[in-house]
Parts: sequence; structure tokens; C-alpha cells
Amino acid sequence: MSLKLVPSDPAKVMVIREVVPNVITTLSTPFWRFGRIKIGGRGTIVRLQSGALAVFSPVALTDEVKQTVAKLGEVKYITALDIEHHIFLGPWHAAYPSAKVIGPEGLPEKRTKQKNEDVPFSYVFSAKKSITIDPEFDSEFEYEYVYAHANKELVFNHKPTKTLIQADLIFNYPSTEQFSKTGVSATSGILTKLFGSFTNTYGNGQKRFIWYAASSRDRAGFNAAVANINKWDFDRIIPCHGDVIESGGKGIFQKIMEWHLNAQKKSS
Repeated sequence: MSLKLVPSDPAKVMVIREVVPNVITTLSTPFWRFGRIKIGGRGTIVRLQSGALAVFSPVALTDEVKQTVAKLGEVKYITALDIEHHIFLGPWHAAYPSAKVIGPEGLPEKRTKQKNEDVPFSYVFSAKKSITIDPEFDSEFEYEYVYAHANKELVFNHKPTKTLIQADLIFNYPSTEQFSKTGVSATSGILTKLFGSFTNTYGNGQKRFIWYAASSRDRAGFNAAVANINKWDFDRIIPCHGDVIESGGKGIFQKIMEWHLNAQKKSS
């Protein structure tokens, strides 16, 4: 991994926060796209009703993170939310080898090509077949594989807390929490400001970017996936990049995905 992308000492700048007490904990950390654009990174830990832990988009496994995990329960699931969010899969699997690893198609091959740590995947989502995890996991989560997205997104809804957990489907610039311990502004820099113009949730830049770029390869497939997600009951959105949307997330999702939802209605 490049030190230009992730902090050299993540323990000093990571924000560990209980979003839902004793249920959802976020691990927010700086992350620079191309070593220059402040987009932030975030891992999410969900404690299931059984006491098992599901980890999504794992970030650096610091000593404090290990202590947090130990207090919460046993890590049983580790998910790479897309083909980009896998940098720390190796350390997490090494620390919790009995956990089931989940990811999208193409990621195992990508990791092999990059000569990353050997991580056995228990579940690999594919566009050609549907997948279920197990009753313990499926009783609390709804999930959709957005294979039409360029990064092959896995999106999860934790039903008990109405929380949508996702990686690059929706951003919520700026990454204030993720850079809050760095001593620098999350919005400084021309490239970061430019990036923010099409990754915020209050303008129309992100709507246009997703329509004309992120979904352009297979818009019909993207529309169908977005429509499936829209059927879920969620209020909070936890993105990997940008601040957590604590409430009103369903309305924000519908605003950003309006063109896709309308297109799907017309085609059905």
C-alpha cells in the first residue's frame, strides 16, 4: 500500500465512534485519492443480535481497534464493499482467521495479481447468480450487488437500525470527521474542492456524475439495482467517503438517484 494514500500512523488520526451504542461503530480515518484528494476512509462494525460482529470495508487494524473489537464480540464476517476497498483485508483476516470473507467478483483475482496477502473468500457475489450468506447474517441484513457500477458495489441495509452501509455508491463530501484529527482542513486544496463539487449531497453534481459516468457502462442494470435498494427501509447512510448521514438518508438517496429511479419506472 502507498503511504501517500493512507496515514503512516493511523492510530493518531483515526476516529472511533459509536453511531448506535453497542450496535454500530465506525472507524474513520484520512485517505487521499491519488495521494492528493482528501476523500477519507471508513470501516464499519455492526454487532449482530447474536453477538457476532460484521465488519465492512476494514481500515487499519490498530491496537485501539483491536481493543474495541474485543469489547464488542467475535468477528464473524469481513466484507470488502467493492473491488477497491480491500487494502486491509489481509491484516484483518490474519487477526480473525475464522471470519467469513465476503467480496465482489473480480476481487480475488485482483488481489492475486497485485500479490496481496492470501485471503480465502467464503462468498463472492456474481452478476450471474444470487447469493445468501447464512441465517444469522441474513436475518439482519438486506443486500444488493450493484454489478453495473464501475467498482462493483456491495450495498447493505442493517434492518434493525435502518442503516445503509456502502462504499462508493454515494459519497457525502466533505470528509470532516475523517480528517478531524489531522490538523488540516478537509476541504483544502483545489483538487479536493473540485472533487467535492460532484461528491456532495446538496447539489446536483453527484447526480450528474453517477448518471453520466459511474452508471454509463450498464445503465439498465444500475437502474434495476438502485430500484431494489430504494425498496428498503433506511434512514441513516454510512458512506466510506465523507461524513455519516445520520438521518434523512432515504430522501437524499432518492434525490441523487432520481433519474435512475424514474428510468426504471418507465422501463417496468
